Amino acid sequence: MVCNVAFIGLGIMGYPMAGYISKAGHNVTVYNRTTTKAEKWVKEYKGKIANTPAEAAQDSDFVFSCVGNDIDLAEVAIGKDGIFNTIKKGSIYIDNTTASADIARKLSKSAEAHGFRFLDAPVSGGQAGAENGALTVMVGGSKMAFQKAEPIIDCYSKKIKLLGPSGSGQLAKMVNQICIAGLVQGLSEGINFGMKAGLNMEDVIEVISKGAAQSWQMENRYKTMIEDKFEFGFAVDWMRKDLKIALEEAKKNNCLLPVTEIVDQYYLEVQKMGGNRWDTSSLIKRFRK
Repeated sequence: MVCNVAFIGLGIMGYPMAGYISKAGHNVTVYNRTTTKAEKWVKEYKGKIANTPAEAAQDSDFVFSCVGNDIDLAEVAIGKDGIFNTIKKGSIYIDNTTASADIARKLSKSAEAHGFRFLDAPVSGGQAGAENGALTVMVGGSKMAFQKAEPIIDCYSKKIKLLGPSGSGQLAKMVNQICIAGLVQGLSEGINFGMKAGLNMEDVIEVISKGAAQSWQMENRYKTMIEDKFEFGFAVDWMRKDLKIALEEAKKNNCLLPVTEIVDQYYLEVQKMGGNRWDTSSLIKRFRK
């Protein structure tokens, strides 16, 4: 079934995600703060440009957003020209931003009061996952809304799962980032140790990647880490934003995250080295000062 879809935010992730929804045959209206990006998108894909999030949402059955943080999300959702001003009753708003569980719960409660549904649906898989339509989507919200939205979300994903009530998607994304932080640090230490010991790390990774040490980070980032190249994915600035969200949530839950706290500070060191836009595997740069 062809649906009217709005997509708010055409950044590194949102641009291809909206593209996959358009390529699936849906009628897509896009909004981006920088109009030139929206103009580029409609030249590449089939769709229309809106001047505000409210305009994009007004005739849509499904509204998506993928923006930077809680402040950006609040602006496009409940701001002066926000989605909540025009979205139809019965529509479903799916937010792919990595944000706090608190704002997800607030927006969900407000959406329900206004006659539509909200799903927090942060994604994992990075730029490559978005460009290949192979993202993992962690969803919080009602089962009914999820079942309606799942076919549209499926346009850009390889795995989608409803994990609980509103906020559960964001909490799951925090788990994801906590795990990644530890993995990348361990991989950085291991590669650095092996190189210092005089090992051929290409050969070493070929062997250990088939055993218990195997991970996505190892298989997809070891070569660029060895070659001192860090322009292949999720930026350090964004990782620190995500870890800050997780650490703040941990304080509320009285949960200890000692390794995450340390790795967050290591990323701060990378930022001070000028690595704000390097990808997250740049933790190894700390050993090459």
